[in-house]
Formats: sequence, C-alpha cells, structure tokens
Amino acid sequence: MARRPNPFPTALLDYSHLEGGLVRMMNRFREQGTLTGDPDEDAFLRTDPNAALLGLLYDQRVLAEYAFTGPSRLKARLGHLDVRRIARMDGQTLRDVFAERPAVHRFTNRMADYTLGVCAQLVERWDGTAERLWDDGADFETIARRVESLPGFGAEKAAKMRYVLHYFGWRDFA
Repeated sequence: MARRPNPFPTALLDYSHLEGGLVRMMNRFREQGTLTGDPDEDAFLRTDPNAALLGLLYDQRVLAEYAFTGPSRLKARLGHLDVRRIARMDGQTLRDVFAERPAVHRFTNRMADYTLGVCAQLVERWDGTAERLWDDGADFETIARRVESLPGFGAEKAAKMRYVLHYFGWRDFA
C-alpha cells in the first residue's frame, strides 16, 4: 500500500480561521519543517493514505500529534495497517489492541469501533484504500462529503481533511 513519499507542499494554505492541535502542527511545519515533530511519522503519513485518514479520525480530545501518530502505533501492534484485514477483525480484539500501553487513543473502545467502521466502508465503497476518497480529482466539497459519511467524522472534522491532504502531500489545495 505504501507509495513514494510526496513532497511537502511549497504553497501553504491559510488556516487562520482554525484553532486547535492541527493549527499547532501546521505552525510547527512552518517553523521546523515537521508536522508531528517526528520526520519518520510525517513520512509514514505521507506514504500511507489510510494512516492520514485514521490520524484525522483520532484527532479528538487528545494532542493532535498523538492522534496522528496513532496509526503507526496500531500498525506496530498489528504488523500491518491493511484496512481489509482490520475490517474483518473481531471488535473486542481490536479494542484490546487499542488499549495496550501506550494506548492508540484515550477512548480505546470508541476509536477501535470507529476504526472498524471506517475500514469496513473503505473496503466496501473505496476499494480498500482511503486514497480513493480523493484521488479522482474531485473538488474538496465532494471529498468532505465522502469523509463526513465515514464513522466518527462530522462536518468540522471532514473540513480539516483539506489541510491533512495538503500538508501531508496528498492533494494540493493551494
């Protein structure tokens, strides 16, 4: 699933209307050239579309940097981040994986359940990869509607997908 790393964007989007942890990450990028604070984590999010989507899913009531590094913790525990395999997992098994310390997310049960739901929809509707949500040239409003239809995503979180895609090099929205 991994693809060649995309370059970070050269044109930066205006995010002055946003607040919260994603803003802190984008500020760090402007100042230090890294979003998460760890270049290896940034590279993972730039090469695995499922990690980028799940990172945004996990960006809820935890530090954004911790949320966006959650997919790599999940991958380390499972030995993969294959949404087809995750979608087939038993819910309690995935909840147990999420709860291992350090937890993938502080809301282990809810985020494990959302992860199962997102993975199931990616398999059913998007050929098993989050990249299909945005790789067809759709405008951002269409992408946001697609993302919002996934478990655990509301309108506000879906709107942030523009910045995730842009800053992790998946789509240029400049």
